[in-house]
Order: sequence, then C-alpha cells, then structure tokens
Amino acid sequence: MSELENEILQLVSFKLGKEEFGVDILKVQEINRMLEITEMPNAPEFVEGIVNLRGRIITVVDLKKRLRLPIKPHDNTTRIIVVELHGKTVGFIVDEVSEVLRIESSITEPPPEMVAGIDADYITSVAKLENRLLILLDLNKILSFEEKEELESVLN
Repeated sequence: MSELENEILQLVSFKLGKEEFGVDILKVQEINRMLEITEMPNAPEFVEGIVNLRGRIITVVDLKKRLRLPIKPHDNTTRIIVVELHGKTVGFIVDEVSEVLRIESSITEPPPEMVAGIDADYITSVAKLENRLLILLDLNKILSFEEKEELESVLN
C-alpha cells in the first residue's frame, strides 16, 4: 500500500437531517451555536442572511437549502460552521456537529453519480465507517462562481 493510499484525513462531521457529512478540519475556523441572523434583501434563497461574529460581518448559508434537503426548524443542536472560502469567511448552518474524526483515506471511495439527491460535484468521496456512511464535501464547490458573485453584490 502506498503512502498516499494510507493518508489520514481529519474531518469535522455533522448532520443534515438523517445524513452525515464531513469536511476537512483545516477548512473550519470555528463552530458556533445559532446566532441571531439579519436577513439581506435580494439574497439568494439559500442565504439566511448575515451575522456579526466578534466584529466581523459574515454571510450565513443554510446548507440544507443549498443542497435541496428537507428543512427543519433550528433547535439547540443547530450550529454554524465558519469556514474560509476563496478569501471570504462564510458560515454554514447544519443540524448538529457530531465529532472530529480521523480516518484513513483507504476507507473512502469516489461518490456514485447521485448521492442523497446532491449533485456529486460537491462530494469528494464517501467514507465507509463501521455502521454508517460519511459523505465528504468540498465546501469550496458548494457555491458556484455565479453564486459567489451574487453574494458579493448583496454585501456591497
């Protein structure tokens, strides 16, 4: 087995409905409880609005809306995962953050064409854990170039 095949991935896992997802821990700046969100006029449908995070104004995206998954009301397990995307800080709302995982890349495989109704462009791979599947997302691909431009125009 080559060194590359046995690479250790460090992930933050979270839930959206019944599905479990993971993102590279190095992309995550922080994880926050739900904050009061200010709605922005003319924002894309999946943008919940903006928040003031210790003096920084950041855009908050509802990941379930973005991935076209069923919506449920926010509760005490709802979290905002704050990440840096192309030099911009963005918060993604998730139902619950599960854990930090260390897995070997050898237990992952490329995604099928369609996974849980999500366009496979966002999905880097699927990890086969003992009793569950973990869908690994590339947050840089969650928003298209046009959507990033649209977010910029809303904030400026």
